Amino acid sequence: MLNVDTVSVHRGTSVALEGVSLTIAQGKTLAVVGESGAGKSTLIASILGLLRPSKGTITWSGAPVQSCRPALVMQEPRSALNPAWPLLQSVMEPITARKARLSSGRLERLCAGLELPVELLDRKSTEISIGQAQRVGILRALIAAPPLILFDEPLSALDAVTQKHTARLISDLQAEEGFAALIVTHDLGYACAYSDEIAVLKSGRIEEVSTPQAFVTQPQTDYGRTLRDAAFALGALEHAA
Repeated sequence: MLNVDTVSVHRGTSVALEGVSLTIAQGKTLAVVGESGAGKSTLIASILGLLRPSKGTITWSGAPVQSCRPALVMQEPRSALNPAWPLLQSVMEPITARKARLSSGRLERLCAGLELPVELLDRKSTEISIGQAQRVGILRALIAAPPLILFDEPLSALDAVTQKHTARLISDLQAEEGFAALIVTHDLGYACAYSDEIAVLKSGRIEEVSTPQAFVTQPQTDYGRTLRDAAFALGALEHAA
């Protein structure tokens, strides 16, 4: 279980996160939503160990979170792929870095689940579509079987059709692999459809945490209600009521 316990991140006199507490059980998904500048990226960086909290702790099953080696799926999928390398080399980098052994057939099974032809991995990132690059990024995150995967706006670079397809693929793979997932997103429709809980972040503080159904029907705060109403106005929650 991921446990973020009263974490604060201060940058000089500014506050990026203040007293943030969240938990994610194995196999479950927490979506963190909020406007730009709310602290979502700072939260991800803190969980990855790229930022040291000023206060509080981040643990995985009672141990430092780095012990579980969380994986990241980046917002811009090509950012995680070295353009000079064949895609297979980028995908296998987590295995190489961990000096781990890839179980027989795992690469082929994951490629099949992501609907990626294995031979596509002979290409470079500049030779594939943005949708394929996102799926390669997900493959790279999954290859070493991490118990925790962080998704930073994983659908934002994709067209609407590819967004739905990729969201379903992630959900299906989570059901099969059993990893815990933290999804940072502006897309409340995606958050409500594919998460077990939604946390609303504003100005570095958690405003509310609830189930998707409770968030859609009865937000706990004025800010949550504003986000919910805006999503309804844009049609993002038209099937969630």
